[in-house]
Amino acid sequence: MTTTPDNLTAFAKMKAPQRIQWLHQEYGSRLVLSTSFGLQAAVMLDLVSKHAPEVPVVWIDTGYLFPETYEYVEQLKDLLNINLKEYQPLLTAARQEAIHGKLWEQGVDGNAKYGLINKVEPMNRALSELGTDVWFSGLRRTQSSTRVDRPFLEQQKNTLKVYPILDWTDAQVQQYFRENNLPKHPLESQGYQTMGDWHSTCPVEEGASAEDSRYGGNKYECGLHLDSGASDFQI
Repeated sequence: MTTTPDNLTAFAKMKAPQRIQWLHQEYGSRLVLSTSFGLQAAVMLDLVSKHAPEVPVVWIDTGYLFPETYEYVEQLKDLLNINLKEYQPLLTAARQEAIHGKLWEQGVDGNAKYGLINKVEPMNRALSELGTDVWFSGLRRTQSSTRVDRPFLEQQKNTLKVYPILDWTDAQVQQYFRENNLPKHPLESQGYQTMGDWHSTCPVEEGASAEDSRYGGNKYECGLHLDSGASDFQI
């Protein structure tokens, strides 16, 4: 697809269900949704369940998720009609730590390698195996400073990435949860405002922001939504 200004303008004017329906009609089997089963993941999963249930939903199980996240996965799998595709890193958590140690404790380079092994490589493998090159997710501009300037559609190497609820506010997300009777992630009530692996995510302290609760406040993005192209690295 060539993303002309007319396409972008029309897409921006649509409601979220229309955006998802348009994507499904436009791209068919080339389309895939990614989910983390995080605090707000149920919104996109419910929208897809209702408006494009055939679309494969890729979940990257890093092996380092909170027990409550795994419980939430099972709850939403039972509740929603989604075409879930589960992917894991090529190395188990135990093998990774035996070979590389605890990468998340090894500074910038260690965290970068951790992201490649546990998130970027499995997602690239999913895109390849599913034969998809149009990837959409529930990123929103209000989630962090790294996302405020995101366009609705952006080309990242061989993949077109699209964000159907990019312009939603926190209030809109909460309203959708209420109106559709969606369950909340169990850790939201314990002060978590964002969700990732257990070693890189903590509750938000008074006076802090959600960005402060990821990777010790040093960064917010894990790498998955920074570059969806192929990466050459050794595991």
